[in-house]
Amino acid sequence: MNNIVAIVGRPNVGKSTLYNRLIGERQAIVDDVSGVTRDRMYGACEWNGKQFTVVDTGGFVKNSDDIFEAAIRNQVEIAIEEADVIIFMVDVTTGITDLDEQMAKILRKTDKPVIVSVNKVDNHARLLDANEFWSLGFEDTHFLSSISGSGSGEVLDAVTEKLIVKEAEELSLPKFAIIGQPNVGKSSLVNALLGEERNVVTDIAGTTRDSIHSVYNKFGKEFMMIDTAGIRKKNKVHENLEFYSVMRAIRALEESDVCFIMIDAVLGVESQDMAIFQLAIKRNKGVVILVNKWDLVPNKDTNSARDMERKIKEKLAPFNDVPVLFISALEKQRILKAIDAGMKVYENRTKMIKTSELNNFILPIIERTSPPANRGRFIKIKYVTQVKTYYPAFAFFCNHPKHVKPAYKHFLENQLRNQFDFTGVPIGIFFREK
Repeated sequence: MNNIVAIVGRPNVGKSTLYNRLIGERQAIVDDVSGVTRDRMYGACEWNGKQFTVVDTGGFVKNSDDIFEAAIRNQVEIAIEEADVIIFMVDVTTGITDLDEQMAKILRKTDKPVIVSVNKVDNHARLLDANEFWSLGFEDTHFLSSISGSGSGEVLDAVTEKLIVKEAEELSLPKFAIIGQPNVGKSSLVNALLGEERNVVTDIAGTTRDSIHSVYNKFGKEFMMIDTAGIRKKNKVHENLEFYSVMRAIRALEESDVCFIMIDAVLGVESQDMAIFQLAIKRNKGVVILVNKWDLVPNKDTNSARDMERKIKEKLAPFNDVPVLFISALEKQRILKAIDAGMKVYENRTKMIKTSELNNFILPIIERTSPPANRGRFIKIKYVTQVKTYYPAFAFFCNHPKHVKPAYKHFLENQLRNQFDFTGVPIGIFFREK
């Protein structure tokens, strides 16, 4: 199970720039106007052999004067509750502000590791100024410039040092996470499956109290269900509902083997759903898409589901080999089919293929369609074997592993998918030197 690292700090100290450095992609909108991080900010990072999810909290504060500071404070509290390590970002050019002091006060009370990152330290004078931040009282204080990247390695070293690698529990039940936007019907689905009111279900978004683990054991199937969401304190509902539910969703995704991503049939796939889907793929989780509230879609005919499934798969491309089911949690329509799909995806994710069977199938295909030569180098793939890991991954042994083109890698993946059925599961393809 992976860890969560949250970047907190007041607006415009450079949280998004650091976040982009850590995940190695320019995802966040980075601008000099405070509060411009509008996007949902979470992505995968790997450093010193440890994997973790980075959350940039900046994307979740809507700028309105009366709730602005309160919303940031709420966020810090949520981050403390949900994250394993907290990066507290401050800005050397402004010195310590009142808001920094308030945040530091909250952070000093937690027993979670806090790493202070003093940003924009890019010359000698600023290096001297940065020393005042030791007065915030955190022994893990680092100076960096997130724009140039200097110092970010030290911050990452400090983060990975604090992360505890959680061992995966052997031979436990399959874990299914039910993930989706507030009010999409996650709790209704859990209640329909368990046949009991485990969760408070009302029409107010964010009424689930907490993420709930329930064991399902019916019709010869047994698994652990992780229902995400939840606001603990009512006053957090309005400003930080979204942030809280996202932190919950990431936490559940990290714990799960298969993610049921629930989509509202009336609203369709939204950017938040896509972000969770992308994270699930990066984390090599199994995925099942559940289109809920199908009973509420007006004027539907026999082609409606087919058309919607096509649209959903177009949005999910390039990886769209996933089951899409149309359900109604309220009417209990096709919810058992959803369970069957989840169990099948779980089997696909844990499937091991004999090396002989693998080679007998794939080597003749490689013989017929050999990898294109690159810079005059002819690539010969000698044999392939499945790597023992928690998701399907295959190592192809060849003479020039670095010169195999991505298009050929996709070609091999599609061949394996067609032959061995890995529906709903990302698969890894690696090239190694013979």
